Amino acid sequence: MEIWKLLFFIPACFALNMAPGPNNLLSMNNARSYGFKFAFIAGLGRIAAFSVMIVLAASGLAVVLYASETLFFNIKIIGVAYLFWIAFNLWCSQASPAMERGSTRDYLSLMKQEFVLAAGNPKAILIFTAFLPQFIDVSANVNAQFFTLGFTFLLLEMAAISIYAVFGVYLRHWFSKPQMVRRFNRICASFLAVSGSNLLLSRQP
Repeated sequence: MEIWKLLFFIPACFALNMAPGPNNLLSMNNARSYGFKFAFIAGLGRIAAFSVMIVLAASGLAVVLYASETLFFNIKIIGVAYLFWIAFNLWCSQASPAMERGSTRDYLSLMKQEFVLAAGNPKAILIFTAFLPQFIDVSANVNAQFFTLGFTFLLLEMAAISIYAVFGVYLRHWFSKPQMVRRFNRICASFLAVSGSNLLLSRQP
C-alpha cells in the first residue's frame, strides 16, 4: 500500500490505541499490582483477540468493499461518526474510572481477562469493521492491505500496553489528579477529532 496512506494511518490509529479504554486501564492496574512484566504478558491476550478480529474483518469485508461503493461510503460515515463520538466523550470526561487491584498473579488468568475484555468491547469491534477499511484501496490487493494495517495496529497496541504499564508502575499518583486525567483525555480527543475530519474529507478511489 502507499506509504503516505500508512503514515496517515499510524497517528490516527495510535490515538485509538492510546485512548483510555477498559483494556488500557486494566494494563495500568496490572502493572500497578504486579509489575511491568505481568502487565505486558497479560496484554498479549488482548493482542490475540484483536488478531482474530482483524482476520474476520479482512475475510468478511473484502468482498463487500469490492462489490459496493455505496456500502463503503456508509461504513466510512459510521466510522467517522464513531471517532467523533469517542472524541466528544473523552473531551467531556472528567476523570478515569476507578481501578481495583487484581487478585491473582497467574499469567494465563491475566491474559484471559484481557482477551475477554477486548473481545467483548464494542469499540474494538467497530475499529476493525469501520475504521481500518477507511484506508483500504479496493483497486489493489485488499487482503495484503488488511495484513499491513492489522500488523501495524497490533504493533501500536503493544506500544500502548507498554506505555500504560509504565504509567501504572511509575505514575500511580498522576492519575489521582483529575486535572491531569482531563488533560490527557482531551489530547486523545483532539487526535481523534482531527482523524475523523480527515476521514470525512477523504475520497475512495
